[in-house]
Amino acid sequence: MKAKVVGYWICTVLVALSFLSGGITYLLRVPQAVEGIARLGYPLHFLMILGVWKVLGACAVLAPRFPLLKEWAYAGMIFDLTGAVVAHAVVGDSDATMSNTGHIVAPLVIALLVVASWALRPASRRLAG
Repeated sequence: MKAKVVGYWICTVLVALSFLSGGITYLLRVPQAVEGIARLGYPLHFLMILGVWKVLGACAVLAPRFPLLKEWAYAGMIFDLTGAVVAHAVVGDSDATMSNTGHIVAPLVIALLVVASWALRPASRRLAG
């Protein structure tokens, strides 16, 4: 049982750090984020929308209680990450820092961490069923 709790917290902290750092990067309109969004063909106001939701999602999975909110946060994270995979694959995105394969593999790895965090969460963080 203890290994499950440790696994949960490792996955959850990694997911939260990934979404928190990504959200802050978007909110601050870091030049690489602006270039990436533009390269994918999305309008720049998506940086603010995605940035806010990423930060809120990171907070939601870390906060105690609120199991329904956590379910929505996990779902939103999967939507975000799988959407990123499709967007990068369709555009054939590559830049000076990462190949197209990296832009596809990185969100898939984070998505696996999201699924692991969701699957390993303790009963206190689950919806009563």
